[in-house]
Amino acid sequence: MHILVIHGPNLNLLGEREKDIYGNMTLEDLNLEITQYAWQKGIQVECFQSNHEGELIDFIHENRKNTNGIVINPGALTHYSYSLYDAIKGVNIPTVEVHLSDIHSREDFRKKSVTAPACIAQISGKGKMSYLEGVATLMKHLEST
Repeated sequence: MHILVIHGPNLNLLGEREKDIYGNMTLEDLNLEITQYAWQKGIQVECFQSNHEGELIDFIHENRKNTNGIVINPGALTHYSYSLYDAIKGVNIPTVEVHLSDIHSREDFRKKSVTAPACIAQISGKGKMSYLEGVATLMKHLEST
């Protein structure tokens, strides 16, 4: 089984930005945790981060035939990227949206996700566990289909 883990804008600054919200873990640390967790479950993970919407969409399109699922943290694109929604919907690959922070208890603009309706689940507010739970949710979904 092969899944993509996609990180959107500004996630490359994990460990540096707003530590009170996102903690001290770097993106490299997070990717290692995800990869090790998935490996224990027999899942191969490919991690990708970009600050550019088009690169995220291109990555999804380019990998549409060689992956079983996607775990994505769209970052701020969550709240306005209909093109990312269309990309997720268009490739018809089971996708779980994740967020480190609880987007539903933050600023008003963060409470609405335009990408979540294209996904099978949304998990937020659990720090790195949002990603690990996202992998587990995706795995459970793939095993049941």
